[in-house]
Amino acid sequence: MRDLPGATTPSSGRYGGWTALLVERCLFTGQGWSEAEDALRAAEATAGNDDERGAAACERGQLAYAATVLGVRDRADEARSALGRAAALLSAGSRTRPLLDFRRGLVAEHLADAPQAARPAYHRAHAGAEAHGDTLLLSFTWRHLAALALRDGEVAEARRGFTESLRIREELGFLVGTAPALAALAEAEPEPEASRLRAEARRLFHLLGGIPTWLADQLQPVPS
Repeated sequence: MRDLPGATTPSSGRYGGWTALLVERCLFTGQGWSEAEDALRAAEATAGNDDERGAAACERGQLAYAATVLGVRDRADEARSALGRAAALLSAGSRTRPLLDFRRGLVAEHLADAPQAARPAYHRAHAGAEAHGDTLLLSFTWRHLAALALRDGEVAEARRGFTESLRIREELGFLVGTAPALAALAEAEPEPEASRLRAEARRLFHLLGGIPTWLADQLQPVPS
């Protein structure tokens, strides 16, 4: 599984930013589900316009997606429904729209196993993130487009995308996302560079107390 954004573009409204952070915590630690649900209900109840309602629906879709891919509970239908509702509510120029496009790509790739449908969603998210100056979201779109390129055997293109993602995260000081970026780049590099990158990812992962928790399996030493 690849890393996913939680609060890269926080929802608007009184509870929006806090809700996004709680959803992000669930994703990276696998804990705090009830708190995130409570915050989501509050955000939904207090949303005052379509943009706020759409942003709250986007967060609900992400929480349902995270619960599904982490194996907590199958909420795939809820994820699709919530993101579809967000798409109907958010205007084309909404700052939340690129994040929504990205999350719809995640659902297509990881829940529907349809990478061919995920690619255009990631490209829309990438273009939107550039237009809105959302640099952190760009680190995610670079990474996931690179993963699709690697899947198709386009190693040079994959290496470029993974390198850009890592560069952005290091420049922003996004430590919790840096270890996954290092591990991803290792997949596109030959030895001994691949082993060096994995070792650095493993060091940072342990420094952060084993977060994100889902990265543990990817950082197991490669058998000789």
